[in-house]
Amino acid sequence: MGPFGLWTFSLDRQPWSRSKELAAEIEAMGWSAIWIPEATNRNVFVNATLLLTATRRLAVVTGIAPIHNRDAMATVNGQRTLDEAFPDRFVLGLGVSHAWLVEDLRGGTYSKPLPTMRAYLDRMDAAPFSAHPPTARDRRLLAALGPRMLALAAEKADGAHPYLVTPEHTAGARPILGTGKILAPDQKVLLETDPTEARRIARMHLSGYLSQPNYRNSFIRQGFAAYDLDGGGSDRLVDAIVAWGSIDTVVARVRAHRDAGADHVAVQVLPRDMGDLPLEQWRAVASALMD
Repeated sequence: MGPFGLWTFSLDRQPWSRSKELAAEIEAMGWSAIWIPEATNRNVFVNATLLLTATRRLAVVTGIAPIHNRDAMATVNGQRTLDEAFPDRFVLGLGVSHAWLVEDLRGGTYSKPLPTMRAYLDRMDAAPFSAHPPTARDRRLLAALGPRMLALAAEKADGAHPYLVTPEHTAGARPILGTGKILAPDQKVLLETDPTEARRIARMHLSGYLSQPNYRNSFIRQGFAAYDLDGGGSDRLVDAIVAWGSIDTVVARVRAHRDAGADHVAVQVLPRDMGDLPLEQWRAVASALMD
């Protein structure tokens, strides 16, 4: 996966004809991976196939594929298909998602995350595959925030993808995962030096997360108070989760995760408005990180 990947919603917001061009540009910038969401976006297996076809070397990583979106056999056999077609270029990030996405949007049942994920991984491991087998070993990461899910990632996966976390969280996650496991946190960055404008943009992107119980619990474990999570998030929370400022400032925060024990950092460059395409910012951050 290399040291730095680009985590983005932006490709999903473009028609595929443009997304294909952008994927090739992202590869040319020097990013080693593209991280793609699912939730209410494009189906990650279809999307990954398209992106892998449009590029030559990039890894495509799902961040994340919710386990309630398909049964375990469908998931692992989709992964095996991509592993056979694109050896060592696909990484499956799995997560339990959120109750409202599972129950309100999908009509499913959301249950305790840890036993649900463990049972799902067991079913993946037991699933038969009658097609031509891949030559590459499948790789999977868990969307893990708390110590128990991190420990499950160490036991049953190739690593973890913590989301909305600080470098201090990365430092704490590293010994739980242990050596030989991939630790790939996300880091949101914003090239904006005006504090008022930077925090406005950051709050626009964080607003949907702050009401989710899984993330609220994670923020509390990371040392924030309940009042930090209300009203769009306190300045303290916003500044800790979103690295904003000059190119040197945001690159230093990304590298802080590496110094804290991350193997790979999924860098999410926040656009000024939801529909914007931060192409020049992707290029600037890539150039500074790869220098």
